[in-house]
Amino acid sequence: MIEQKLKIKNRAGLHTRPAAMLVKLAAKFKSDIYLERDGYGINAKSIIGVMTLAAEQGCELLVRVEGEDEQAAFDELYALFDSGFGEL
Repeated sequence: MIEQKLKIKNRAGLHTRPAAMLVKLAAKFKSDIYLERDGYGINAKSIIGVMTLAAEQGCELLVRVEGEDEQAAFDELYALFDSGFGEL
């Protein structure tokens, strides 16, 4: 299992477009991928779940990835967060 906090860098936060990008990326992997904010955890493969996090710029999310392709999944998620979801 890989567990690490990642920060939302883009100005608008995790609004509809980046949330959809995140869910689409997570769905590519067999691993279970969860995001947690302030003790509230959601399945990263659920657009409704991701939207309920209401993650604004500067917010840190705990990313938890577990499964057979966890390293590849985490690496791609890290890159997506690091790029500011293409909005930097």
